[in-house]
Amino acid sequence: MSNTTRAQLDLELRRLEKRIDELTASIEQLKDENRALRQRHESLATERATLLHKNEQVRTRVEAMIGRLKTLERGA
Repeated sequence: MSNTTRAQLDLELRRLEKRIDELTASIEQLKDENRALRQRHESLATERATLLHKNEQVRTRVEAMIGRLKTLERGA
């Protein structure tokens, strides 16, 4: 194998190694972002469930108040 061919192969191997390192770093970054997004999604889902529960409680209380007001109105 000539020195020129060997040098070209070495250059190509270094280029491929650099690209692999870049791809590996990208994969790690994407894994971190994915993990963060999953945690955020879980947090938002929990918050949504809490708000829906509170909304239902408020709806029940308002309906009860309306019922009491109608009762008072009929009695007056």
